Amino acid sequence: MADIAKYVEDVAKYTDSVNEEAVAAIVKSLAPVLGNRDAMYVSCGDDSEMETVRKNFMEKKCGVEAGSDKAKAASEAVCEKMKDAHMKNRVTFYYLSAEQLGCLGDLA
Repeated sequence: MADIAKYVEDVAKYTDSVNEEAVAAIVKSLAPVLGNRDAMYVSCGDDSEMETVRKNFMEKKCGVEAGSDKAKAASEAVCEKMKDAHMKNRVTFYYLSAEQLGCLGDLA
């Protein structure tokens, strides 16, 4: 299992309280791709990447339809929150998306 502490530390930059169980669940679900440098990060400027995030995470893990205004608004809000990060960590992005959508408890 990956070192959860480094992900918790990154998430803590963007939110007041961190649900470590939710972070661990996201890391576990992303384990196959976390070793791939390209897949470790999210690019807010890439529309196809945003669609993938909405479909593969927001829809599958949070039950929010990928094409919905709610999913689009959540991804835009997270991009705005993380705008100062050149490399947006996928674990953190997913965590903040779940927080935005109110489904953190469903992940842990």
